[in-house]
Amino acid sequence: MTDQITGPGPGRTIDQHEFRATMGNFASGLTVVAGLDETGRPIGLTCQSFSSLSVEPPLVLVCIGLGSTSWPLLEPTGRFGISILAEEQQDVCAALGRRSDDKFASIPWRAGESGSVYVEGALATIDCRIAAIHEAGDHRVVIGRVMDLEVREDGAPLLFYRGSYSKGAF
Repeated sequence: MTDQITGPGPGRTIDQHEFRATMGNFASGLTVVAGLDETGRPIGLTCQSFSSLSVEPPLVLVCIGLGSTSWPLLEPTGRFGISILAEEQQDVCAALGRRSDDKFASIPWRAGESGSVYVEGALATIDCRIAAIHEAGDHRVVIGRVMDLEVREDGAPLLFYRGSYSKGAF
């Protein structure tokens, strides 16, 4: 027996669980979006909705859920850092994905000169200034102007696929 894939008919309502299960078939990298809040405390969240957007000017985008408790503390600063996580950083991803008053207590991190926060050992770090924010459904699409970046020369990415951590074939 073969699985059949059918498209939605006219006016079909898409169930949230079906939508999530379908989108889970797209493997994505995992990142941390972080910075120092206005009091100098590190604030951050995990984010799998990240993409390069433009080369000229250099822009990236992240999608942040409207229910995030971290983003409202970062947005007023006008900046954020992105750390692209390595496959050995599952614990970092899990820690920053939870609601907590001090998510960075067990996470090795450093602050950039701009006030962005980077996770130590990440595959790459990107320093951004907020260029635009658009609400779309239950998320904010945040466009960041890339101000600086660094790349680690080795390692493989931490991926998310079908609701679980996964490793790329590198």
